[in-house]
Amino acid sequence: MSQRKRLDQEPSSGNVFADLGVPDAGEHLIKASLVAKIGRIVQERQLTQAVAAQLMGIDQPKVSAMLAGQFRGYSVERLMRFLVALGQDVDIVVGPRKTAEAELRVA
Repeated sequence: MSQRKRLDQEPSSGNVFADLGVPDAGEHLIKASLVAKIGRIVQERQLTQAVAAQLMGIDQPKVSAMLAGQFRGYSVERLMRFLVALGQDVDIVVGPRKTAEAELRVA
């Protein structure tokens, strides 16, 4: 019988980018969340990347790259504008922190 090798585990901070030591991890997590929303909307509305690109005012290869995780070149504001172009309301809510540290998050 072969023995399984036990892997060491480390608890997550809740931000995989911070756990990996990515610079500006908080901003990267926000961008990833916004891109995930964009991807879900494109899928739910059964839009082709070409149609989504036209709505967002960019070309199809940029949509493909963005949905494949290449979105560092986009600002949070621009990603929010893409969501608006896809027919979504974007609300920014500011309030007292609910956890030990204040945070940015996408709901």
